Amino acid sequence: MKKYFIPAIRLTVVLTVLLCVIYPLLISAVGKLAKGKGDGETVAVNGKIVGYANIGQKFDKPGYFWGRPSAVDYNAAGSAGSNKGPTNPDYLKQVSDRVDTLLKYHPYLKKTDIPADMVTASGSGLDPDISPAGAQIQIQRVAKDRGLSVDQITKLVNEHTEKPVLGPATVNVLKLNVALDELKK
Repeated sequence: MKKYFIPAIRLTVVLTVLLCVIYPLLISAVGKLAKGKGDGETVAVNGKIVGYANIGQKFDKPGYFWGRPSAVDYNAAGSAGSNKGPTNPDYLKQVSDRVDTLLKYHPYLKKTDIPADMVTASGSGLDPDISPAGAQIQIQRVAKDRGLSVDQITKLVNEHTEKPVLGPATVNVLKLNVALDELKK
């Protein structure tokens, strides 16, 4: 018994120090080298922080671009998905209601024009980005509400479309809406 007990205790102590002390300190040090120094990338207007670039926020006024729906109503303390499957009747009703809302505010659209990310929540419920197609379908509504030209808004969307080396292009909704507010000035 002693033959196995002592090595097990040693292994437990070594792994505890490695995984509970050294690894977190290493990750914290790497985070301090990242943008935002490990505290998140803040978005500020006139020196005042208006949000975090990597956490979705609720925008529901017609003059702003809307983000993905949130399963947690954009509560960053409760990040989660809905865990409802694609055949769940409650989920299908929720998606149908979202489609109806989009069509109400975007009467120029057909159901087939609506990108999936505009009616389905992300796994975290806090996705800060939408697809370029999700931004494109909103351009007319935003331009009309703000009294700006479709070309101005299209140019702004194109400027805020991020094209990573890997993965799909995205548009950060908070950054886009901050730039939109700056257009009015």
